[in-house]
Amino acid sequence: MSTIAVAGATGTVGAKITARLTAAGHTVVPVSRSTGVDLHTGAGLKEALAGADAVIDASNAFPADPAADVVAAVAGATRLLLDTARAQGVPRFVLVSICNIENPVFDRNPYYVAKREQERAVAASGLRGTVVKTTQWHEFATNPAAVAFGDDEVTVGDWLVQPVAADAVAEVVADLVVADDAPQVVELSGPETVRLPELTARLLAARGDDRPVRTVPAEIPELAEGVQLAPATARVIGPSVAQWLRGEAG
Repeated sequence: MSTIAVAGATGTVGAKITARLTAAGHTVVPVSRSTGVDLHTGAGLKEALAGADAVIDASNAFPADPAADVVAAVAGATRLLLDTARAQGVPRFVLVSICNIENPVFDRNPYYVAKREQERAVAASGLRGTVVKTTQWHEFATNPAAVAFGDDEVTVGDWLVQPVAADAVAEVVADLVVADDAPQVVELSGPETVRLPELTARLLAARGDDRPVRTVPAEIPELAEGVQLAPATARVIGPSVAQWLRGEAG
């Protein structure tokens, strides 16, 4: 069994990765502010990675100051993780990222630019690294990046997505981090396409929430045209939207 440090262990996919690794008998070291580790300053990081066999970066280390540089903060946290892992002799690193972010339409979106920088840092690190790139998760149906909840309605950006369940992503990541022959890049997507407002409406209905969903234009027009659909090289994994919704309703 391995000791695996998970940055972002309390997040949407990080919590599921942690649960799967723990169930498989591995020792998981959560890396987050709640456990006394700061990915921006490095406080507590050396201690957290001591003795680890691998590091998983599922973090979104946004700066506390909304006016701060998102690219510097998010990518800088990953570089600090990589540098500390290398210094501590941790040979294995897995980053959770997003499909298609290399597309030039995302050049002016700081978060996507930061994800690109994370990927570049892993590739240049000298560690045995794997980047797991996924389409948007089913759970993106409530993400404030595209969804706004009001008292009387919910507004949703008109994205065309091919969602994959975060739990399915977690299963793949948990397997890859202990694999001897993992590739440098793995792309994952769900089995079907859906417009994000429809996905949100179906999720609300499954939860008994009767607020109407109103579609608004996507901030990046190409998102409505499917710029984040699965690339041809992606591995398609379940569940379907309907199967995932049944789990949410239960």
